[in-house]
Amino acid sequence: MRKILIVSLILWVLFLKLSEAAVTPRYISLAPSTTEILFVLGLDKEIVGVSSYCDYPPEAAKKEKAGSFSQPNIEKILSLRPDHIFCTGLEQANLVRQLRKLNLNVFVADPQNLEQLYASIAEIGLITGRRKEAENTIMKMKQDIKEVSLKVSSIPKEKRLKVFFEVWHDPLMTAGKGSLIDEMITVAGGVNIASDINRPYSIFSAEEVIKRDPDCIILSYMDKKNPIDSVGQRFGWATIKAVKNKRIYNNIDQGLLLHPGPRTSEGIKEIYKRLYQ
Repeated sequence: MRKILIVSLILWVLFLKLSEAAVTPRYISLAPSTTEILFVLGLDKEIVGVSSYCDYPPEAAKKEKAGSFSQPNIEKILSLRPDHIFCTGLEQANLVRQLRKLNLNVFVADPQNLEQLYASIAEIGLITGRRKEAENTIMKMKQDIKEVSLKVSSIPKEKRLKVFFEVWHDPLMTAGKGSLIDEMITVAGGVNIASDINRPYSIFSAEEVIKRDPDCIILSYMDKKNPIDSVGQRFGWATIKAVKNKRIYNNIDQGLLLHPGPRTSEGIKEIYKRLYQ
């Protein structure tokens, strides 16, 4: 009788484990932004693969790598048997088409503004069964942004600082109208000098930067040489207010600026601090 009970118990434990394995969803995230969203929703165990560019939170580094951001490994992705794959737009557009041709479930999160970002987080919450966690995340982001907006509201529009956001230096690229960066700068109380450019990201003239004379320059990248020093050495840039007053910043975590996700509100707070604190 005792042996029968022990065998029954073992079989029951095995059944529970098999049942859990059968119902536990498997997610792959191929963009740093969607990886951050999945983690903040508490889906650590469900994430079976990420891209080699997914470095936040630190737990992401422990996940199986499914290739790079721009060149994911299709064979590896298939071997991980994902229930859902999370991607972004632009560089990954072709990949998304390939994955969908293989009848895989793919969600693309490519928000161009805060409202679209909230919608992406909410939809990922619905897909993964973490609706409440998504709502809490959005609520916290909105609260953080509200705190910044209240501070900005006391700054007269004519006294708000002009900002040049440098995405890359060769060629010189910036964020224009229709980009999340443009909205982040505005919410943080800045005036994006490229806000009249009708493209989210585009090449920008160095001469035009001199002409528009920004009060602050924010660099979104690191380089082998100190990028702050190199900016000041550019032809004609010594006359720019931001250069003269040493208000060139490259000390904001790139993830806060360029990975649309739960830390975007922190990015807005950091921009505000560089401008007014």
